[in-house]
Amino acid sequence: MTEHDRDFDIKGVAPAPPLHGQRPEGYRSGFACFVGRPNAGKSTLTNALVGSKVVITSNKPQTTRTVVKGIVHRDDAQLILVDTPGLHRPRTLLGERLNDLVMSTWSEVDVVAVCFPADEKIGPGDTFIVNELAKVRRTTKIAIATKTDKATPEQLASHLLAIAELGRTTGTDWAEIVPVSAVGDSQVGLLADILIGLMPEGPQLYPDGELSDAPEEAIVAELIREAALEGVRDELPHSIAVVVEEMNLREGRPADRPLLDIHANLFVERDSQKGIIIGHKGSRLREVGTAARLQIAAMLGTPVHLDLHVKVAKDWQRDPRQLRKLGF
Repeated sequence: MTEHDRDFDIKGVAPAPPLHGQRPEGYRSGFACFVGRPNAGKSTLTNALVGSKVVITSNKPQTTRTVVKGIVHRDDAQLILVDTPGLHRPRTLLGERLNDLVMSTWSEVDVVAVCFPADEKIGPGDTFIVNELAKVRRTTKIAIATKTDKATPEQLASHLLAIAELGRTTGTDWAEIVPVSAVGDSQVGLLADILIGLMPEGPQLYPDGELSDAPEEAIVAELIREAALEGVRDELPHSIAVVVEEMNLREGRPADRPLLDIHANLFVERDSQKGIIIGHKGSRLREVGTAARLQIAAMLGTPVHLDLHVKVAKDWQRDPRQLRKLGF
């Protein structure tokens, strides 16, 4: 990434101007992007490195739909982590746009880290991703064996050899191959050291204490969607979208007893899906609201009143107009 390139962030929007505090000589700053098949552990790893929840996680594939940046602060460096959607064979216009988002990100970061779950064999999807990544010449590439807590030592050793072989067969020069367990906190610190070591020297890009540059409304919408994803049928997660319509502190409350009012809509594609989300006499929607409210309050540090409604946007994943309306 050249100095000219670094004038723009991943979405083409100028980041915060460099901060002019006292920084040690050799201070490093830059962008790293996690890519991989859906459900490869990218979001969990982002949260572990940041030390706080900045992206939602789920055992459902294709949970991530946006490029969310998590920010790692150290005395000697600042590392901006770009968590992208999982690259997959698209079945809808939404899927095509998510894939385009991933590929456009690769050439704009300093390091691309490909995640390979240690409890799964290297497959055609991994080969497809690495072959596509090999076309990006200038970007440094590393491989991460994720979810090592789910693999035996023998499985992990075989997995690492398979990752190295995939690099050779695709002409991809891995700068590092790192086994990590985000859940078990195994080698997360080592991964941070490696990523920072591959960053260029540069100024601090974001203020101290800022953990993500995503708007609060966007993170709140994602937390609601995460709660809605729990326990639903396999085909439903791709059909759920959330839009926060209003988010304001309630007027007339004393300063030491604030209450944040949030009004949000959950969109699905069919009436039958609406029934699944609402549940018998609204029981499922109440569960979603309770789980989301607790997560939002913990993240924002403010008690929350959450008002949720479920609406049908027919076949929104295939409709360009509705995709724009829902922010894709």
